[in-house]
Amino acid sequence: MLDFEKATKLLPYEFTKDNNIIAFQDDDLIEVLHCEEINIQLYTEIRRYIGTSFKLTKLSQIEFNDILTSNFAADEDQNNDIAEELDDEFNLEEFAGSINATEDLLSGSNDAPIIKLINGIISKAIKSRASDIHFEPYEDQLIVRYRVDGIMQQVLSQESKLSSVLISRIKIMSGLDISERRLPQDGRVSLSLGDKSIDVRVSTLPSSYGERIVLRILDKNTSQINISDLGFPESILNSYKSSLRNSEGIILITGPTGSGKTTTLYAGLRSLSDSSQNILTVEDPIEYTLKGIGQTQVNDKTGYTFARGLRAILRQDPDVVMVGEMRDIETAEIGIQASLTGHLVLSTVHTNSAIAAITRLRDMGIESFLLSSSLKTIISQRLVRRLCNQCKTKTKTDADISSSFHIPIDKDIYKANGCEHCNMTGYQGRIAISECVEVDKKLKDLIHNNASENEMNEYVFKNTKSIDQVSIELVLNGTTSIEELIRINNIKDNGDL
Repeated sequence: MLDFEKATKLLPYEFTKDNNIIAFQDDDLIEVLHCEEINIQLYTEIRRYIGTSFKLTKLSQIEFNDILTSNFAADEDQNNDIAEELDDEFNLEEFAGSINATEDLLSGSNDAPIIKLINGIISKAIKSRASDIHFEPYEDQLIVRYRVDGIMQQVLSQESKLSSVLISRIKIMSGLDISERRLPQDGRVSLSLGDKSIDVRVSTLPSSYGERIVLRILDKNTSQINISDLGFPESILNSYKSSLRNSEGIILITGPTGSGKTTTLYAGLRSLSDSSQNILTVEDPIEYTLKGIGQTQVNDKTGYTFARGLRAILRQDPDVVMVGEMRDIETAEIGIQASLTGHLVLSTVHTNSAIAAITRLRDMGIESFLLSSSLKTIISQRLVRRLCNQCKTKTKTDADISSSFHIPIDKDIYKANGCEHCNMTGYQGRIAISECVEVDKKLKDLIHNNASENEMNEYVFKNTKSIDQVSIELVLNGTTSIEELIRINNIKDNGDL
């Protein structure tokens, strides 16, 4: 049998996959591997394409799939530079419509257009600042959507015949098992756009009309963000920096999915990363690789949960521990015990406010006296879209807005309009809004004595601004809109500003 790593593949990928054959050539020797019986018609087609005699070798389905996946995945260097041959005038809709999904795949002319289309989709997504790309197959069409600034936007709609070709090519790029269509899979691929390095996290999900694929775009530059570049007000930034200097205790970052919690944690870890400390993490998944930090990833298939991972890394003599999320009582209890025994613990909780994180941990079953002893700082954050400065228009608050948001009536505010500069959305980019709670002696007592969430909020926000008050200020200074605050659902009745 040939050395497949050195040999040249002779048949196009789609023909190879559809017919369960793969052909290699090394000098004058040609070998065709197959796992099913080859009929005379298929044999004739192979002979027509190769143009000479060849050796047939039958393999098991498992052996064949291993060779198919490893060899095609290893040959995707042409996908590494997704900017190649693509310019700003590249039209996705027009180009996708020009691809004939039913052409003779033996001609070898189909792979290059599909690669160019995928590269174009990813390239345009990066230029549009999209965080995710969704490939959604339906009965009669394939829809491609981007998530830009937290909002989904449809960018492509094509005939459903393209689905299997596109999805197979993406799975090849990310090293996934192309023959497995019944189970979800996860993979990664590293790409570049000019001099910009991009990691893409790939997730597949079986659906009624084929596999859905979501690509999460991870800009490696984000992992290099400094703590001072997070966009926090100076007071919150100073509190965060101060809490990171503690040798023990828990720092919690809270907020909904997509609010930038991981970026805040990574920036904090980078500020601590030097040769004097042992920093370990357990994440689900690892978003970015951080230099000088030991990172491990949760794997439910092997039973490597947050709790098990946290137990394990505590035996690795850490100074600082980051747990991706405190999502159950077991993980929370281990994290608290670690914080009480000389470790600084950073983690996240999915709540809408800082004080709500205390309530959530109580609801999990954590004793109040443990929370009062371990919690040091809680930061709540979320991201709101900035109004486009090119097209935002001034308006006045009406009675409903005045009543709901406690803004004086007839006050000047701005609303989204839409122009070419912002792709007709009315918004351009996002800004973080945040609140910070430092657990001082008084708050410790309130937590220890099982004070209600309202009581704790009343004390904490006497002399500091809540995330809701910060949001209203952004509306009044024209940074964002009332509609955006309603969308993210972060306004409560906090009284007049």
